Amino acid sequence: MIICPYCGMVIKNPSYICPHCKKPLLVDLDDAQENQEAYFYENLDSTSPYEIETEKPFDINKVVDGPLDEKIREIEKKIDIQYTKGRPIGDLFLEKAGLYYKKREFSKALSELENALKVYTDDRNDLKLAITHNEIGLIKELLGYFEDALYHFDSTIEILNELNETKKIVLMYNNIGNVYLQIKDIENAYNYYQKAINLAEKENLIYEEVKSSSNLVEVLFILKNYERIKKILQRNIVFFKKNDNFYGRIITNLKYGKLYFYLEGNYYDKAFDYLSKALELIKRIEDKISIYLKSRLEWEIYLFLGKIELLWNNFQNAENYLLKSMECVRILEVEDESLKEATVLEEIARLYELNKESKTAIEYYILAIKIYDKFGEQFKVAELNTIIAEIYLNYQHDTLKAIEFYEKALHIYESSHYFKEIAKIHAQLGDIYLSKNIHDLAISNFRKAKEIYEQLNDNYHIELLNEKISSLVE
Repeated sequence: MIICPYCGMVIKNPSYICPHCKKPLLVDLDDAQENQEAYFYENLDSTSPYEIETEKPFDINKVVDGPLDEKIREIEKKIDIQYTKGRPIGDLFLEKAGLYYKKREFSKALSELENALKVYTDDRNDLKLAITHNEIGLIKELLGYFEDALYHFDSTIEILNELNETKKIVLMYNNIGNVYLQIKDIENAYNYYQKAINLAEKENLIYEEVKSSSNLVEVLFILKNYERIKKILQRNIVFFKKNDNFYGRIITNLKYGKLYFYLEGNYYDKAFDYLSKALELIKRIEDKISIYLKSRLEWEIYLFLGKIELLWNNFQNAENYLLKSMECVRILEVEDESLKEATVLEEIARLYELNKESKTAIEYYILAIKIYDKFGEQFKVAELNTIIAEIYLNYQHDTLKAIEFYEKALHIYESSHYFKEIAKIHAQLGDIYLSKNIHDLAISNFRKAKEIYEQLNDNYHIELLNEKISSLVE
């Protein structure tokens, strides 16, 4: 079952156009409808003169099948005919972009959207300009061009403000919040989601308010504001059940699962139950959704189920769930690895580390590091280098390798001024050199650690290091 994002009615047979309100859905209906981590991406299209034949749910194995290519050729012919007759062709470019999107040929989709942008600029069709800017922004974000995405979303809002399109502005605030969340600008993500909620409340747009609050939950997890998360989820689950919205119920059950996971302790059973319930709901609609949407909904569910099984020392179950999560992530990857993949790789590495398969653990940690480094996640790179150093030191008893990875982490921490982490590594290096009877280097590292702990007013570690230094100096 699919819900139209405009009128909220059920769409039984997936189509480019809602059969109830007749509003077209340019982006693949499954992909545009719900996004697991940036829950409600929505396009803004409202009317189109071009009726499009209803299709079956999109299957990843059919992305290059003849029907889509044939439709593209048909549209190209229409464009030539309409152009020679001086008739509007902007909507045809939008339609063609939608087909390339379904084929996941995003560069070609962007090219068609740029063509549409030129046409609508010449025609001074402001609403369609806003729609096109938003579609470009969504694809730019998908490809990781976040500054470009923000530019196009901001351009959309400027136009919508002039048109007084309040509902669409709420959606745009969410899209901008989604971008800031991805680049870990938590303050801006929070502000834009809250702006969306406030505007929706003011205009009595209940559906948009619920969707915006669901997005805000991801920021609240980072802020550890669990009480507000509870209030939001309690309201949302009632709303989605009342409106028979499967997507909303799936997402809310996932978020409940994450909430109880973060609450720890006796709550892991509850977390597992909510995550399992989300999977059951997906199974009830899996024959009606694309493999992309299914993967987008499932990857994080499997990730947290794997984390819980790992906490319970059920290594085989944990491995199964984490490998399923990885399979989902690799289906979603557009052109290359994603941060989602690094997250899963890191958890798989931790599984092997706890299972005392240190060599395999190191291999997976290194794979995760490469992806984190590519995306500029230097703190994660340093953190994982530290973990690898500890594995070499404690399990493989290879002090040279341990020093190598500690030094890598230290370099990153120093360049980013993470003083507590710098002090810890210097203290650890001091212990290693002391164990090798290399007293000069041991003293040097202990003193560096002590200087930082003095700045941090950490008396416990200052006294500990004083004792070590004194014993060596004497």
